[in-house]
Amino acid sequence: MTNVTDVKADDLIKKTAEHLKKEIKQPSWAAFVKTGAHKQRPPDNPDWWYVRAAAILRKIYVLGPVGTNKLSTKFGGRQKRGVLPERTRSGSRSIIRKVLQQLEEKGYIKQVAKGVRKGRILTPKALKLLSGIVKNELGGLQRKSAKAAPVAAANASAGAQSKELPK
Repeated sequence: MTNVTDVKADDLIKKTAEHLKKEIKQPSWAAFVKTGAHKQRPPDNPDWWYVRAAAILRKIYVLGPVGTNKLSTKFGGRQKRGVLPERTRSGSRSIIRKVLQQLEEKGYIKQVAKGVRKGRILTPKALKLLSGIVKNELGGLQRKSAKAAPVAAANASAGAQSKELPK
């Protein structure tokens, strides 16, 4: 069975964003805001809020209990500083916090404390949504690496050839 980590992240995020567009609402200020200190302009995509929400859902699935600080690091990037070397900057924690609040309100995530780690995890509703998208809309056939299929086919054909050779 194919799970969320087996399919291409871009395809999963696009399909999840389409579904979340019906569920959550983008704030009015989202058209004017940058997504982090490393950016110079706001995003070009008018639906970037839903794409970010879908990407956050996937990151929570992959990383387990995770908070806003870790997510801001994951959504950060390199800041250009002219002739000086580039430095890494974190993404906007405000945007991440608002998205997390919306997803929590809709019942997709919840706050937990697992031992030392505190953060948010996916609820069964979100797991059902993501696995449904993988199974139904993506068909569960798309794999991350395109190299794995030809290698497996070559190994299978090599095995078939070795059986055909006389001993």
